[in-house]
Amino acid sequence: MKAVVTAEQGATPEVTEVPKPQPGAGEVLVKVQASSVNGFDLSVAGGYVVGMMEHRFPVVLGKDFAGTVEAVGEGVTRFAAGDKVFGVVTKAFLGDGGFGEYVTVPEAIGIAKLPEGVEPAAAGAVGLAGTAAVDSLDAVAPQAGETVLISGATGGVGSIAIQLAAAAGATVIATAKPGEEAEFVRGLGAQKVVDHTGDVAAQVREISPTGVDVIVHLAGDPATLAGLLTEKGRIASTMGFGADQHPAATFIVANPAPATLEKLAADLAAGRVTVPVKRTYTLTEVPVAFGDFAGGTLGKIAITVA
Repeated sequence: MKAVVTAEQGATPEVTEVPKPQPGAGEVLVKVQASSVNGFDLSVAGGYVVGMMEHRFPVVLGKDFAGTVEAVGEGVTRFAAGDKVFGVVTKAFLGDGGFGEYVTVPEAIGIAKLPEGVEPAAAGAVGLAGTAAVDSLDAVAPQAGETVLISGATGGVGSIAIQLAAAAGATVIATAKPGEEAEFVRGLGAQKVVDHTGDVAAQVREISPTGVDVIVHLAGDPATLAGLLTEKGRIASTMGFGADQHPAATFIVANPAPATLEKLAADLAAGRVTVPVKRTYTLTEVPVAFGDFAGGTLGKIAITVA
């Protein structure tokens, strides 16, 4: 099959042919239609995950996937050939990924059925970012009437977190530069916008002098942001800021449990959440997509596999 791989440690990602995987016991073989670029993919390609996770070269890159079940391994009961599915490749090692024509994933985690009416392109772009957003919001549980600051609001996780926080009835303050970025976050449900190139704390204090109840930390200095919390405020961070650094902080490691993916699927199907895909690339264009992602993008960069 065709796939985007790093052939060895330090190698530049390339499009090449690798053997088609076969599902083992408890695994599902998915014919991939769509995926997307996440920061984790660039970290793996850049060698930043070496020593943290086992690498089985050639490593097929890509965490997200959406497609159709082609076959199932021994013992699989939740899925059957022909099911439309999506999710996040979740294994204890790096080797199998969504940037290939096929991928095997365990049925127990990182995969869910795709409801009717949800396009694979959207589902292929929501897995990891959507999971991180849901887990972040679950950790801080914003209530109706509370004020939520989302720092790093224009990326994949932030764009979904805005929608979830707004749906909970919170007043959302999003970080974005004036112009296109500001219009983007307002269109997703942010009521207030602060310019992340300026003094964010001062701007937030102008909007909410008593501070904010909730912070979703996806970018920026967490200690400075935490100083904006009210007495009962709480902060969820995907950037390593946790209880060891601040008593109100929770460090989020996205966990694509079936229930989380099913919630995202239901929200997509009902139109409660949209996945803002700004650019789409083919599998052979993934190396170019990496460069564009690193340069900054609004929302998600999608990959069409088949």
